Amino acid sequence: MKRSWIPAVAGYASLAIGLLDIGKAVFPHFEHTRMGEWSDFLPGIVSTVARASSLVVGIMLVMIAHALRRGKVRAWRAVVVLLPASAVVSFIHLRPASAVISLALLAVLVMGRGEFSALPDPRSRWRALGNLLVLGALDIGLGYVIISARPRMLVGDPSVLDRLEHVLLGLAGIEGPVAFTVERVSDLVYFSLLALGTLTAVTTLYLALRPERPIAELTEDDERRLRALLAQHGERDSLGYFALRRDKSVLFSPSGKAAIAYRVVSGVMLASGDPIGDREAWPAAIKTFMREARRHAWVPAVIGCGETGGEVWTREARMSALEIGDEAIIDVADFTLEGRAMRNVRQMVNRTERAGYTCRVLRTADLTEQEREHIRQAADSWRGTQTERGYSMALGRFGDPADADCLVATAHKDGELRAVLHFVPWGPRGISLDLMRRDRDAEPGLNELLIAKTLQAAPALNIAQVSLNFAMFRAVLARGERLGAGPVLRAWRALLIFLSHWFQIESLYRFNAKFRPIWEPRFVVYPNARDLPRIGVSALQAEAFITLGRSPRRRLRLPWLGPARLAS
Repeated sequence: MKRSWIPAVAGYASLAIGLLDIGKAVFPHFEHTRMGEWSDFLPGIVSTVARASSLVVGIMLVMIAHALRRGKVRAWRAVVVLLPASAVVSFIHLRPASAVISLALLAVLVMGRGEFSALPDPRSRWRALGNLLVLGALDIGLGYVIISARPRMLVGDPSVLDRLEHVLLGLAGIEGPVAFTVERVSDLVYFSLLALGTLTAVTTLYLALRPERPIAELTEDDERRLRALLAQHGERDSLGYFALRRDKSVLFSPSGKAAIAYRVVSGVMLASGDPIGDREAWPAAIKTFMREARRHAWVPAVIGCGETGGEVWTREARMSALEIGDEAIIDVADFTLEGRAMRNVRQMVNRTERAGYTCRVLRTADLTEQEREHIRQAADSWRGTQTERGYSMALGRFGDPADADCLVATAHKDGELRAVLHFVPWGPRGISLDLMRRDRDAEPGLNELLIAKTLQAAPALNIAQVSLNFAMFRAVLARGERLGAGPVLRAWRALLIFLSHWFQIESLYRFNAKFRPIWEPRFVVYPNARDLPRIGVSALQAEAFITLGRSPRRRLRLPWLGPARLAS
């Protein structure tokens, strides 16, 4: 029988009790209120031997609360150890009601033991222990120095053991045997020791309970199996080839006919695109994915899945979907530079050609090793940031022998390389844009020229469809400017245009729209609305968009479905 309410109730109870403890420590008058009287009957107070350590226990309970809600086994163990101690202390202090509450909650947690099975990072156990030992030793040393720094203010001449006892008790918020002649010095020593003990307890607890962060790695066997699935079913999703990033992990269905590539970021198990392989095996792969997420208490999420994939995900995993934008796809047979609708692109292409630019469109296998290295170095030098960004719509490498079927379009002037586009295979007759970079000093129409030349060369290369950039919230921008758009839609569009001063939202949509593409919606799949902020942050981290040391004055680019694909 499922008791899914137990982790949630235990977590929120721990949070409430912890906040009460913190309030009683920070606001001494809180104890004299009616709420303070009721809080004495709550089990969170039991963890303190002295009321002054309420702050430490409160912080620990607040930290444990999230781990309890996620069903962490170590959090369960910590609370099960604390609750019996709570009952004992309550009986000693003649508070039977508090003892009964402690034992009742303990009974509920013991009965619901099966709900707390989420595995933590095995490495965190040793890191937590190491943190406790190292900081504990530093705390004792610093505490001894703090006490002994002013010998004239000590009452008498306490022994070394008395001073060490005072330090150890002070780290837990308890007054020790050492006395001081000045009350202000006594308070300073007390709060200094309490601060050191709090820091050690909080950091140790964080390391013990933090989400597992496995190293994402695509093994040679995984890559071989993925390539076999892509060879049979790669035409289903333009993002399928990006599952071959070697900083992703992969889960296969029991039959091996379907797979899901993912990475765990900040406790979010983040998949990208649709499942790979036979569509009939997708449900089994999704069940495997969800089972792994529950096993580790990760938040499951999918970013950038298509409409068909989203339907399967929401049905099998009982999650919700939110449209986040549209992918621009061009049918090669329908593409032409003629006509009024293509006038802007045609003029930019003609102007760039008149400026002396020429283009080459080749498979990666047709390039020499020297040419591949030259393109790789040039693309790296043109990158606008020090961090290579991308996750869901970027391959993260160029010129690998295993990627011989990728397509490279380059623009040259006077024998010098000035721009490059890199496409990955999308089934046997499609390509998907991976990389778009150009020399910042080159003419602005180079991207339009390279795309046009790639589309014109596509029939000879047996390519029928080309996936270009992703346009965030494209439908809002398009509908919001039409006649009859409502006030809410217009306000939403105005906000996106405002954000376009920092993010490439409107400009990327306008760039894509020049080529008259077919718009295919893309979705984010999530379990609960409250998880969306966390999923959004994890996606930004996965795309390497949240990084340290980035210049705050740099114009930001949207990372959602691969910043490497954005027009430079």
